[in-house]
Amino acid sequence: CVPRLVLAVNKIDLVDYDQSTFALIAKEFAAHATALGFAEADVLSVPVSALVGDNVVERSAHTPWYSGPTLLEHLETVPVEPDPHHVPFRFPVQYVIRPRTPEYPDYRGYAGQVAAGSVRPGDEIVVLPSGGRSLVERIDTPDGPLDEATAGQSVTLILSHDLDVSRGDLISTAESLPTVADEFEATLCWLADKELRPNARVLVKHGTKTTQAFVSELISRFDEQKLSSVELPESLRLNEIGQVRVRTAEPLPIDDYTASRRTGAFLVIDAADGTTLAA
Repeated sequence: CVPRLVLAVNKIDLVDYDQSTFALIAKEFAAHATALGFAEADVLSVPVSALVGDNVVERSAHTPWYSGPTLLEHLETVPVEPDPHHVPFRFPVQYVIRPRTPEYPDYRGYAGQVAAGSVRPGDEIVVLPSGGRSLVERIDTPDGPLDEATAGQSVTLILSHDLDVSRGDLISTAESLPTVADEFEATLCWLADKELRPNARVLVKHGTKTTQAFVSELISRFDEQKLSSVELPESLRLNEIGQVRVRTAEPLPIDDYTASRRTGAFLVIDAADGTTLAA
């Protein structure tokens, strides 16, 4: 998901820095963008001249009618994605650690990488898709326990209750849960030479879980030439982007991609040879 758009209207010097020409182009671009679902506040047009540097790095005296940022100012300051530390806690379980040794006879830890948010001992969590609840008793690492684990850190969680947790499950904060579903709509970028057609059987890899699935419907295809959507396409070809409906054999805990990239994204894999088909 691209959260914001910027249009650099180049060669503004060739029209003598005419404000009306720029306004016409900017208005047309904004209309296309809003038709695709972008908010007006997330669409910016900048009049520039790459040849002489107008509004590229420094503001140009030739465009006193433009009060927005230069292109570089905007690119350096615009937020490009949600901060994974400031979203609800998500932890895909990679491995269940049970040594069963005399030193650790009852140890049961859940290892993985924090996908989003943060967690501390004492936090209430929910294991999905089962729905089991518990508290985080301890956060273990090879260097010793932690008082807090945040997005990007690989840790082992020890829970207060003996729950049935396995690889592929998701441990989430109890305060804000993802949606658990076996049918959902998604935007796919098709990456394979073989066309995607309705009812194609595939594998879906979401976090640390891989499950059988099929694409039950092709809802629309994005036409990058016309900046519009084609409803109910017959197929998606290599590098085409489309909205699809997916049904999975097992329920998945999913977030909106705009809120959490790690738990709002998935891969589509060819069940026959394991190659990646789409993302």
